[in-house]
Formats: sequence, C-alpha cells, structure tokens
Amino acid sequence: MPPLPPDTTGHVPLPPGAPVGMPSAPPAAAVPDPTTTTLAVLLIGPAGAGKTSVAKYWADHRRVPTAHISLDDVREWVRSGFADPQSGWNDHSEAQYRLARRTCGFAARNFLANGISCILDDAVFPDRPVVGLGGWKRHVGPGLLPVVLLPGLDIVLERNAERTGNRRLTDEEVARIHGRMAGWYGSGLPIIDNSQLDVPTTARVLDEVLTRAIASPPTW
Repeated sequence: MPPLPPDTTGHVPLPPGAPVGMPSAPPAAAVPDPTTTTLAVLLIGPAGAGKTSVAKYWADHRRVPTAHISLDDVREWVRSGFADPQSGWNDHSEAQYRLARRTCGFAARNFLANGISCILDDAVFPDRPVVGLGGWKRHVGPGLLPVVLLPGLDIVLERNAERTGNRRLTDEEVARIHGRMAGWYGSGLPIIDNSQLDVPTTARVLDEVLTRAIASPPTW
C-alpha cells in the first residue's frame, strides 16, 4: 500500500482550519429532513438534563453515520492532574476546558469532512462568555446548530442523585446551575423542556426542532 499523503486520515484529507459553514438553505418547497442531513448539533443543558442519554440515542437511531462527542468525556481524558471544576473554577480548569473544547471542535470538523454527522453535548452557560457559545462557534463553525435541553429543577435533582463519581454534584450546585441555565429563555435558541418526555420522545422532538433550525438557522 503506498504511503498516505500528508494531512490525511486514511479516508479523505483532514478538514481545513476554516470552521463549518451554515447549512445550505433548502428550496422553498422542500421540507428539510434532519434524519438524512449531515449535521453538527450542540446539545446544551444543566447537569441532569439528560444531554448525554439523548445525544447517544439520537446518534444511534439516525439513518446516516453520526458521532456523539461529549465534552465531559474528553475533559476526563486527562487522568493525572485532572482539574475538576467541582473543586473550584480556576485558570487550570479553564485551560483544560478550552483544550477539550478545541479537541472536540477539531474532531467534529474531521467527522463532518468525512460525511459523518456530530452531536456534541456541553453545559454551556448563557452568562459566562469564557465557556459560552463563542468558543464552540469558533472551533466548529456557524453551521453548528445549538439546542437547549432544560427540564424542571426537580427532574435534574432526581437524575443527579443517580449519578456516581465526579459527575454527581451537590443539590445546591445543581440548583445553582439550573437557575443560570434559565438565561437561555429569550436567547432565541430553541429550548426543549423534557421534564415529562422519555429519551426516544425527546430525540423525536429534537428532530422537529432541527428541521426548523435547518430551514431557518438561529442567530447566535
């Protein structure tokens, strides 16, 4: 087998540094189908919102190749020296967060360049520019479609109680995060209240939301 040219994955050339562009506007009479469209989706929500469960289910049940990228999983690739934000947000934890987000962004662009859709999940705060949407837009591109998953506080508290390890937060921290996430209301981003929805139903609602977002991408 001849050697691969530089900057290839063994499939197609790696994506350029430029971010992913906006989805092409469909013809006026066409109804976009998010289940067969190559997409980059960012699922936002507080701890316990069900982001990872919904993202995995959505990715598992699409009719086109789809990858799930969790920022928390990538952050935890760092074993020795992991800067856990639960111990306090500082320069070290911020640097690791930024590094993980850049890694996720590159991975997403690489998958998309190879025709594989991506859904990323992250607890993005509306009032915290450092860990806000700007970084995701810079690393993935304006074609990234953000959707907020925001169930009621009682639901996220219940789900958080089922967690273990450093993914489990105190009730006080969960309530604080949930309260800050309410800032997404009025932001213009689509919001799904999945308090009374199971994972498959939430994934179907996500497809409905993405259909509208493809036809009329949100301004963010």
